[in-house]
Amino acid sequence: MGSCCSVRIRADSPRRDGPSPRYVGIDGRDASSRRSSFSVPLTPRSESEILDSSNLKIFSFNDLRIATRNFRPDSVLGEGGFGCVFKGWIDENTFKAAKPGTGMVIAAKRLNQEGFQGHKEWLTEINYLGQLYHPNLVKLIGYCLEEEHRLLVYEFMPRGSLENHLFRRTSYFQPLSWNLRMKVALGAAKGLAYLHSPEAKVIYRDFKTSNILLDTNYNAKLSDFGLAKDGPKDGKSHVSTRVMGTYGYAAPEYMATGHLTARSDVYSFGVVLLEMLTGRRVIDKNRPHGEHNLIEWAKPYLASKRRVLQVMDARIQGQYTPSMALKATTLAIKCLATEPKYRPKMVEVVHILEQLQDSGIVKNEEIEKQRRTITKDYSRKAASYPRPLASPIA
Repeated sequence: MGSCCSVRIRADSPRRDGPSPRYVGIDGRDASSRRSSFSVPLTPRSESEILDSSNLKIFSFNDLRIATRNFRPDSVLGEGGFGCVFKGWIDENTFKAAKPGTGMVIAAKRLNQEGFQGHKEWLTEINYLGQLYHPNLVKLIGYCLEEEHRLLVYEFMPRGSLENHLFRRTSYFQPLSWNLRMKVALGAAKGLAYLHSPEAKVIYRDFKTSNILLDTNYNAKLSDFGLAKDGPKDGKSHVSTRVMGTYGYAAPEYMATGHLTARSDVYSFGVVLLEMLTGRRVIDKNRPHGEHNLIEWAKPYLASKRRVLQVMDARIQGQYTPSMALKATTLAIKCLATEPKYRPKMVEVVHILEQLQDSGIVKNEEIEKQRRTITKDYSRKAASYPRPLASPIA
């Protein structure tokens, strides 16, 4: 995650999947007010109130040290501004450290004392994930606060981040199919829709491919809530805050004014959807001149029904119909509208993606039907020809 300042840009701490430019600085956030999933308004709370009411397991540093095999380098799952995330094992009942390969697998995120994020971001994650529960939000199991040690313990997501599956060219990460991409997009959209709902009223503020984690069945879950904010209150149209987030994903009006709304998240969703459709990063300086910025490069193609297929990821060619591609790219365009009021709400995005997923199932059925027809025709033709006579025995 990153911090951001007035409007300085810097390269974030190196990640295993490559660095990404981010806005940096320190957000003067307090432990802002929260609402539980039952829509009970809460007043701004102190640190002790947040920790006491989180319903999370409190881990000792020693238990997490043993669970992660002393934070061994080969246990690292990822790395960011917060610090490293380590794979570990704990007993399902006692939550004590377990032998590797036994018990429950966890992901332990350890705060880097010299990083660009600190205690406030750590506390913000507990504030939100300690109270918000949804199938498309990663589950926070507990935390450790012991002297200078601060860690967060999450459920382990076996398939890692969407970013890895889209952009890492290794044999371990196979390209996601069209249907899986639409499934992931729908799951992530449902997570955002829940955050924006009256039950939660939260602005996520850091929606990007590296914060979308996948379980064994490619169900998407949003992670990393250190930049989340409560939505506007008392009839206000926006929340005023310092600009924080990741370069390329942040909405233009938020970058320009610091005015944050739920539509800011919608813009970020549009960026991620476009990355999923094209297989390209939103900012990629390794591309040829004129293609560094995905949105600027893709816009002329997206505006043309005839040219839209030219931006689609070649790795999923033939897995969708032109109408499905057009519907998905049209949705991305709407989410990326310069004027926030023209962007759809996330509940609308969910509805469109559900339709796309249904049409994907229909397409698969059509493909299977065609395959059976071709196989049947081939068998009929083969049966209509006489079998060759057996060769005479010499």
